[in-house]
Amino acid sequence: MPRVTNSAASRRRRKKVLKLAKGYRGGRSKLFRTADDSVNRGLVYAYRDRRRKKRDFRRLWITRINAAARLNGLSYSRLMNGLKSAGIEVNRKVLANLAVTDAEAFSALAGQAKGYI
Repeated sequence: MPRVTNSAASRRRRKKVLKLAKGYRGGRSKLFRTADDSVNRGLVYAYRDRRRKKRDFRRLWITRINAAARLNGLSYSRLMNGLKSAGIEVNRKVLANLAVTDAEAFSALAGQAKGYI
């Protein structure tokens, strides 16, 4: 019985990997074996960093809120506690945006939070 290589499927698989490796330098974009390794590693990083991005942005927002809160004489934790006690539900993304773009509005919120500490 003759040996069957299923070359159509193999070619499709290789073309798919080499297409994903487009833009890589040297043999990583030309040679299937090295391209396959690079693409797989890249996909692992992409999967991991989609989750990581959420953590990174939250850290950035907290840093910005803390810096603006200290300009208003509060720490981050006291500000957040005061806002929660005052019944003001503003998420960290919006608070960080206010801290950067609209300092007066942030100061008003910080003043309300101070009243509940």
